[in-house]
Amino acid sequence: MAGGKKGCLVIFIIVGVSILLLCPSVQKTRGRLNALHEEVTATWSHIDETFQRRVDLIPNLVETVKLYAPHEEEVFGTLTRLQLKVATRMPLPAKIAANNDLTAALNQLLMMAERYPDLKADPTFILLQGKLADTENRIAEGRMRYNEAVREYNSYSQKFPTVFVAAVFGFNKIPILDAPE
Repeated sequence: MAGGKKGCLVIFIIVGVSILLLCPSVQKTRGRLNALHEEVTATWSHIDETFQRRVDLIPNLVETVKLYAPHEEEVFGTLTRLQLKVATRMPLPAKIAANNDLTAALNQLLMMAERYPDLKADPTFILLQGKLADTENRIAEGRMRYNEAVREYNSYSQKFPTVFVAAVFGFNKIPILDAPE
């Protein structure tokens, strides 16, 4: 009986010492995961602000195009529907998909504008088209920074033994922001 108590005490001491030795390593790994996750969050925030800037341009762009092409209701309806969809709260993968759909619809609107020479010469349209192009460039630049941060985070969180710490503390894989076709 006395030998059984000594064996339990030895096991308890070994487990306790192991935990004490691992604790700083786990905390360091968790801290690094937190820092990488915060970088991803910050870069997404910048992209989200740029997405909002683009959404804010859409009503003026649609109204300007309507003056020259009032019968293109399908394109206007699609843009309005996607503009509202992007403005709603949704999980990140759905937000990315919605913004890609909005990009495609805006591209369709701009291609449609090619058929209307008077529209292409309108000063308001030219100004809005320039602002939209600048915004799209900001989105592309932000996408590169965001994807770089996500790749670093995902890569680090999938390494051994970090993968165990990530699983315990709920650090999940984050989707990259694909460029629309």
